[in-house]
Amino acid sequence: MRGILSTNLPIHINSFIAIFHNSILWLLAIFAPFMIHITVPSDKKIYFASDNHLGAPTQTQSFPREKKFVAWLETVKTDAAAIFLLGDLFDFWFEYKTVVPKGFTRTLGKLAELTDAGIPIYYFVGNHDLWMNGYFEEELNIPVYHKPQLFQLNDTIVLMGHGDGLGPGDKGFKRMKKVFVHPLSKWLFKWLHPDLGVRLGQYLSVKNKLISGDEDIIFKGAENEWLVQYCKRKLSQQHYDYFIFGHRHLPLTIALENNATYINLGDWIGHYTYAIFDGTTIKLNTFETTL
Repeated sequence: MRGILSTNLPIHINSFIAIFHNSILWLLAIFAPFMIHITVPSDKKIYFASDNHLGAPTQTQSFPREKKFVAWLETVKTDAAAIFLLGDLFDFWFEYKTVVPKGFTRTLGKLAELTDAGIPIYYFVGNHDLWMNGYFEEELNIPVYHKPQLFQLNDTIVLMGHGDGLGPGDKGFKRMKKVFVHPLSKWLFKWLHPDLGVRLGQYLSVKNKLISGDEDIIFKGAENEWLVQYCKRKLSQQHYDYFIFGHRHLPLTIALENNATYINLGDWIGHYTYAIFDGTTIKLNTFETTL
C-alpha cells in the first residue's frame, strides 16, 4: 500500500487510490475461491464419488445402482473423515418451495445418517442437478457448491468440482447452462405443477445425457480432454497437487506438470469407481459387491 500512495499527490487523490486499492482486494476476496482446510487423522480417509444419475433411465432400472451406492456409503463410514460427492447424484433434480422429486429415499436417508453421525459430506452440483436450492443444507446438513472449490487436505492442495462447462470448447452447453441457471428460468419452471415439471425434466434429462451415448465417453488422449486443458491453465496461475472432477464418466488419472495430477472419478453407471485420500495421495478404486 505504501508503494501505491505518493507524497507528491494531493490528499484527495491519495484517498481515492487507497479506496480503489482496498475495493480491489475486497472483490478479490469475494470472488476468488477461498481455501477450506481439512485435517485427516492417521486412521481416517477421505472419499470422493460422482455421477450416479439416480432415476435414469427410470427409477426402477436405477434402483440396483442406488442400493450399490448405499452399500458403498455403509462401507466407507467406518473410516471416513469426510465424503465428497461431485455432482449428478440424480439424473434430474429440482427444488420447489415445498416439493422435491419423489424417490431416492435410501440414498437421502443414508446421507442423513452419516452427517448425523458427525461425518461431514460436501456436495457439488452437476449439470443434471444444478437446481439445488437449500434442501441438502437444511435437511441433510450438507453444504452445496455451485462452482469449483479449493481444499487443503492435510498438506495436499486440491481443486475439485463437477467439471461441466470448464475448459475450452463446449460453447453450446455453456450457453444452455446460462439459460438454465438464470433466475427467470427457474422462476418460470417452478410454476409448472411438480407432476408435470418433474416428468418433463426427467424426459429431457434422459434424452440429452452421457448415459444414453457412448461417443462422448471415449478417451481420445489427454491432449483432447478439455478438463486437462483447464487444469493446465490453472497450473499456470498457481500450484495444485490434485484436480478432481466428474462429468466425463471416465475413470482417469493423468499426470500433469509440476507433480500435479488430474483425476476423473468415472461414474456409478458402469464403472462404480471412487477415489480415496489416505492422508498423502489420492487414488482411484472400484467398489465391487454383490447385492
